[in-house]
Amino acid sequence: MYEPNWRDQYTDQLVRAFVMLQDEDECYRLLDDLCTISEVKAMAQRLEVARMLRNNATYTAIAERTGASTATISRVKRFLHYGAKGYQTILERLEAKEE
Repeated sequence: MYEPNWRDQYTDQLVRAFVMLQDEDECYRLLDDLCTISEVKAMAQRLEVARMLRNNATYTAIAERTGASTATISRVKRFLHYGAKGYQTILERLEAKEE
């Protein structure tokens, strides 16, 4: 089991809450209650940056399309290649669902 250094009883509860969601509507509702619009948009932006990096897009193309800074793009790239494999897992699943 993956053990991030930020894991505690509260983050365990949060993760369990996400896993219990049954559909997209429930996810939208929880995110709306839990996060600010800016926080949700930032997470969505990072996921799109990861998707574009995985498809070998340039930093310039990514910045133009998403509005992400080069610092954000670099950070996402680092986690995409050396992180906990969360980006890879979800991007593979999203791609498989789109096919």
